[in-house]
Amino acid sequence: MTSTERTESERTDEAEPRPGSMSAGAPLPPKLAPLKPPAPRHGLSRIRLGQWFSAAALVLSIILLASLVLSALALQGNNRARDALIDHVAPAALQHFQLTTALDEQDSAIRAYARYHRRADLTAYREAVVREDRAVATMRRLLADVPEGEPTLEQLARASAATAAWRAQFAVPLAGDGEMTRELNETGRTLFRQATAANSATQRELTQLHGTYDAQLRERARTLYLSLAFTGIVIVLVAIAVVVLIRRTVLGPIGRLSEQVRAVSQGDFAHPLNASGPAELAELAGIVDSMRRRIVEEWRISSEARLLAAEQAAELRRSNAELEQFAYVASHDLQEPLRKVASFCQMLERRYSHALDERGRRYIDFAVDGAKRMQALINDLLMFSRVGRSERPMEPVDLNRTLERTRHDLGQAIEETGARIESDELPVVTGDRTLLGILLQNLVGNAIKFHGDEPPRVRLTVRRSAEQPDMWEFACSDNGIGIAPKYAERIFLIFQRLHPQESYSGTGIGLAMCRKIVEYHGGRIWLETEHTGPGTTFRWTLPVREATAAERQKGTETTEGDESGDE
Repeated sequence: MTSTERTESERTDEAEPRPGSMSAGAPLPPKLAPLKPPAPRHGLSRIRLGQWFSAAALVLSIILLASLVLSALALQGNNRARDALIDHVAPAALQHFQLTTALDEQDSAIRAYARYHRRADLTAYREAVVREDRAVATMRRLLADVPEGEPTLEQLARASAATAAWRAQFAVPLAGDGEMTRELNETGRTLFRQATAANSATQRELTQLHGTYDAQLRERARTLYLSLAFTGIVIVLVAIAVVVLIRRTVLGPIGRLSEQVRAVSQGDFAHPLNASGPAELAELAGIVDSMRRRIVEEWRISSEARLLAAEQAAELRRSNAELEQFAYVASHDLQEPLRKVASFCQMLERRYSHALDERGRRYIDFAVDGAKRMQALINDLLMFSRVGRSERPMEPVDLNRTLERTRHDLGQAIEETGARIESDELPVVTGDRTLLGILLQNLVGNAIKFHGDEPPRVRLTVRRSAEQPDMWEFACSDNGIGIAPKYAERIFLIFQRLHPQESYSGTGIGLAMCRKIVEYHGGRIWLETEHTGPGTTFRWTLPVREATAAERQKGTETTEGDESGDE
């Protein structure tokens, strides 16, 4: 198959469409009908979604607020009735009981004093009087703030007056060492019965007042429960109304719009989008529809551009293949005359050296050296252009063996300079064996070539990268002349030399080739600018190789064998 036929077949294969793809060979998008202006909206569809929710929120808020106000009023009335009953009426009834007890104790104590004239009885009488006065004062204070407590207070005043009359006409004369006569005794009994009757009337008033507030408390509690139940019902109804509103104004229209969008996403790009419901959804449908049209138009443009790009890529591949062939032929054809120039110049030197002076021999040396340098430059350029173009598959590469081959290849330079190369245990990586050998040879060779007064000391180290745990980080350090940090980027450019040819030989391609090899393997290479001390340190990264299933199985069997041997 000729080159032209191969190119045509590749172009035909690339133009074949793939099902469901948007590749260059995929069919062009459908033609779209002209865009029609949006139809005018009528009725409730003219209302925007925000207006729907604002009106609904206002109505529901008023209803909910009214129910909450009713509940708050009912709770306030319940609390007022409870406070009056617990904090006023009930304590007043207790004080009345103490009042009645004190009155009975006064009668008993004063009669005992009149009979036996004991000072203890007189003291008990006076203490009972004090307790009575205290109970009366407390009852008046408690019932003063009760709205319906006025009748009870009036009856309490009458009872206090009856008690005061009993003391004035009966108890006080006896307390003043008076004699207990029949008439005084009868008068005391009559007045005491009147005081007791008045206190009983006060007790009835308190009982009636207690019953009134107890009934109010029950009524207010019932009202509170009804208000809370009403509020709960209102909240449930509000929730139902919100759900219905959302379903009718949001979920339903969005569901219909989603079905239309799904139809477009499944390939029906000519399907128009129409949405019913609030104005926002109609606007959204219009925006999505315009976006659909724009995407289809851009798809058409990009498809046409991809078709053109595919044709240009095929043409570029053909041109690159021709250029690569041309480079190979050109390099071969260029090296042949260079070899002739070098060989004939050397023959001239051997045969006619006696006829040439020192300047003539130097000119011949310049010509031979230039031809050899041109030859090396052509070879390096050809190798640089082929980095990454090799069709060799990636394979596991043991860098320890690669370093040993590098030591062998650089044996003469190592022997001449007395160089010493040290290395950590290097890992096995996945890559191109030849390119990785060139990488180590260039870095180690530069470390030996650019040495100082002392013999070269080269050390290779490796560790897991702290920034990228899935990468190995290598380092090549030496004790040579070093590189200034300002040249950290320049040294990786092709043909960039920091020293003249007379001082150090080379083509200026080595580090550029190292960068291209490392980047081809998915890593990066750089000069360590923070290096302290003499020499230079280059660092580069390579991906960590994942062990295959067979290697993992072999490692497991080895571990089990070691454990059984230990046992």
